[in-house]
Amino acid sequence: MDVLDFDLSDRDFWAKPMAERRAAFDRLRARDTPAFFAEPVVDFAPQGPGYYALVKHADILEASRNPEVFSSGDGGATNILDMPAEFTEYFGSMINMDDPRHARLRRIVSRAFTPKMIKQFEADVDVAAAKIVDDLLVKGSGCDFVTEVAARLPLKIICDMMGIPERDYQFVYERSNVILGGFDPEYTGDDVTQVVPLLLNAGMELQQLVQDLAAYRTDNPTNDLTSSLVNANIDGERLTSQELGSFFILLVVAGNETTRNAISYGLRLLTNNPDQRALWVEDVQGRATGAVEEIVRLASPVNFMRRKVTRDHEMNGHLYRAGEKVVLYYWAANRDEAVFEEPERFDITRSPNPHVGFGGPGPHFCLGAHLARREITVMYRELLRRVPGIQAGKPDRLHSSFINGIKHLECTF
Repeated sequence: MDVLDFDLSDRDFWAKPMAERRAAFDRLRARDTPAFFAEPVVDFAPQGPGYYALVKHADILEASRNPEVFSSGDGGATNILDMPAEFTEYFGSMINMDDPRHARLRRIVSRAFTPKMIKQFEADVDVAAAKIVDDLLVKGSGCDFVTEVAARLPLKIICDMMGIPERDYQFVYERSNVILGGFDPEYTGDDVTQVVPLLLNAGMELQQLVQDLAAYRTDNPTNDLTSSLVNANIDGERLTSQELGSFFILLVVAGNETTRNAISYGLRLLTNNPDQRALWVEDVQGRATGAVEEIVRLASPVNFMRRKVTRDHEMNGHLYRAGEKVVLYYWAANRDEAVFEEPERFDITRSPNPHVGFGGPGPHFCLGAHLARREITVMYRELLRRVPGIQAGKPDRLHSSFINGIKHLECTF
């Protein structure tokens, strides 16, 4: 058995160079049985029993398809630790639930994503992406690609969907950075004891923003998503004020942060693989689908989700006991040599490409995957047609175990 000299629970592991991270997960996938890690010791939650790291594509597919065994409940899908109860007030949306609560919320929310609304979103994406590139060309030189390009598109679309006015865009952006900032000092400071208060405060402020808007939209509806959600009555069911607030936080986090990181990562991939850039430029629209899937695979914006085992269950030769935790490392599964030939190679023609960049199959597959794909596609359509020579510099990476993020990325064109 390989004796491991690294610890996935160590915050410093996630600040190591990407080559070291790849090597560590390569070793984990090569094992016959999943590795077990102790949970981190923190001052805001009790230390739990530890967890198995699921890093193989087959394990993640099977766990995702069996939510009755691998539970997302207890408010813990997005945290390895069992977080304090007050976290569920702001971060207890459907991503941290099992059926029937999960099914109820997803049913209500899904009805708000009507074909008419989706069509409207798609047209808005076209306009917003064109405006971002217009501004880039007016600037006429290098910039921070994350803040001036990649972050602007999903932020505007999510806020416009919900009916959040432009004056609050920066407010939403800054609070979402805190929520997903992990222990990165740029967003949460150097005092780790203040991380939890900062995170809870950011959640409270975002929830209050949308609850105030929802109260107004109840009597003054428009065609935005907030109006649809507060006035939705699906078989006599409505979202509570708290559920709406938590869903908005989920939407901001999942629809804003992850898409911007995929767009940012995409520019790095195109810069480091000029042959693939040239191939895409030859047929921007025709090769977009394959290129976007390959970007999402290699970017894997969400590193993991956690599940808790509800009953004894054997999976791929290993017996998991009731009460144990497993962590699904999507980033690692998307580099599984058993599924992806030359997994570190960026190949926009890769087919098939059964990545889990939007989560595994099952009830928790990303509700906004269609919108995310659309945003990445349109952003690169505009860039490759109008600024085809744009190049990325060295990324400033987010110090987080949960999000595979890029905070800043200098670009030239």
